[in-house]
Amino acid sequence: MQTSERTYSISELAREFGVTPRALRFYEDKGLLSPGRDGVNRVFTHRDRGRLKLILQGKRVGFSLIEIKELLDLYNVDQRVQGQRALIQYRARIVALEQQREDIDVAIEMLQTNIDAIQDMLSKPAPAAAVGVARAFEAEAKKRFEDAR
Repeated sequence: MQTSERTYSISELAREFGVTPRALRFYEDKGLLSPGRDGVNRVFTHRDRGRLKLILQGKRVGFSLIEIKELLDLYNVDQRVQGQRALIQYRARIVALEQQREDIDVAIEMLQTNIDAIQDMLSKPAPAAAVGVARAFEAEAKKRFEDAR
């Protein structure tokens, strides 16, 4: 491939972005990346590098690969349309993430309530009956251990 444009090998891009070469091939299979070829080697351009950056950002905020591909494909058609579509998707994603955050806060609160109740129960002396059962269990375990020797 004869060009003066900076190019990247699959291993260079994988290393730079902390992904595996297999992930880059997967993105290629899904039509998200389209590297050139130099013999059997994939040759990625600055454009491919930019697309990969956007793919990884999109994944990080929870977009599906289909949603990411839609946005990337619009770049080739009309940047204004791409920008308008991105705004819609970004706003919808923020709403979904805010709901997830609310759900997580509720789950954390429930778990903390349960932790507090368990700690309160464990801080009190055990009832006499429970102590008797524990001692009987301990004696039986000790006997079995000695018999196993």
